[in-house]
Amino acid sequence: MIVFVRFNSSHGFPVEVDSATSIFQLKEEVAKRQGVPADQLRVIFAGKELRNDLVVQSCDLGQQSIVHVVLRPGREGPAMGAGGDHPRGTAGAFAREPESLTRVDFSSSVLPTDSAGLAVILHEDREGAARTAGRPAGRPAYNSFYVYCKGPCQRVQPGKLRVQCGTCQQATLTLAQGPSCWDDVLIPKRMRGECQSPGCPGTSAEFFFKCSAHPTSDKETSVALNLITTNSRGITCITCTDIRSPVLVFQCNHRHVICLDCFHLYCVTRLNDRQFVHDPQLGYSLPCVAGCPDSLIKELHHFRVLGEEQYGRYQHYGAEECVLRMGGVLCPRPGCGAGLLPEPGQRRVTCEAGGLGCGLVFCRDCKDAYHEGECSALAAASGAAAQAYRVDARAAEQARWEESSRETIKKTTKPCPRCHVPVEKNGGCMHMKCPQPQCQLEWCWNCSCEWSRACMGAHWFDV
Repeated sequence: MIVFVRFNSSHGFPVEVDSATSIFQLKEEVAKRQGVPADQLRVIFAGKELRNDLVVQSCDLGQQSIVHVVLRPGREGPAMGAGGDHPRGTAGAFAREPESLTRVDFSSSVLPTDSAGLAVILHEDREGAARTAGRPAGRPAYNSFYVYCKGPCQRVQPGKLRVQCGTCQQATLTLAQGPSCWDDVLIPKRMRGECQSPGCPGTSAEFFFKCSAHPTSDKETSVALNLITTNSRGITCITCTDIRSPVLVFQCNHRHVICLDCFHLYCVTRLNDRQFVHDPQLGYSLPCVAGCPDSLIKELHHFRVLGEEQYGRYQHYGAEECVLRMGGVLCPRPGCGAGLLPEPGQRRVTCEAGGLGCGLVFCRDCKDAYHEGECSALAAASGAAAQAYRVDARAAEQARWEESSRETIKKTTKPCPRCHVPVEKNGGCMHMKCPQPQCQLEWCWNCSCEWSRACMGAHWFDV
């Protein structure tokens, strides 16, 4: 296979290796090309310096991996011990050398605290699961990370964790201690190390992710999906009760697990009903499928599970919801739907949208063509429907109410004080709740204002 070597952070060049090639043999090949002694070279990959006696297979060097090779400081290298790479007298410090970043596992709550290296997956498979046949000894039986590949895959894929120097942006930083949780990776400059690039004083680590399903370029990165993990513990899905892998683990107190097929169905169902939650900080998101409090998904790239078409709908609905939350309106003309922010109290709205609008002039209250005087309840209903759903002009024409229904609607319904959709009261108390999923205002049927303690005390059960 081919690995790309970047010597002293210069442009990379390919080197052909196989799984049994040792790191020292790799150094010898680089030394011949660069005209330097092999024993003066250091090989840096995924946050650690690789020892001479390691072979490619044990270092997780995949096809077209990028490794950094740097010269040791000074002309004379330090005295080497029998192991090959490290100065004499430090054997004890490297007795528990960290594994590759690709073997870090954040799904376990029990992590080594006395290790000088990374928190690694135990060599024994968990819960007594059988080791995958043919897998090299000491290799994990499952993927540690999943990402959304923005490159050729355009889907959720297994990922690999990498680190670079926060100062020079080169992957020549060796970690002082590896990450043990997602915060270590996601919070900038939380982890420290030492940059091995000549002249760089950098000590802060920056982590990033790559897709492991295909060879990646030096600058190609992917988005970490920190809620998706391999189901190494065999937990059943909260909806279908099957044991599937990988799974998504919600950030609720119970850490409910859902398989990706059920999560896709959950997202599509909520999207069709416009039941996503708009959070001012997070955006358009969903909570745990069980309804647990404080469980909104924070990394919105998880909704890439929807696929391109449904994810496009998700983005569109999220943009609409943002406009409505800002006090704006959506153009009611089918095929337009532009978000508009008219002045407060302004009823006459023109769809301009920075010169890209359709030019429709409509009433802000009922979403019908602009008019003077009171809005009719039927007009309010048709306007709200045009906002919520995409319909073509022909379908809208066939779905019109008969003229004789207008008076009935006026007598039996009242418009919601916020979104103006007509709501029918068929008994019960004065406490109403708007049926529109994107509104759901609780209001008083008697005084047509938001429900309050005054309404509760004065006319809760009036007839």
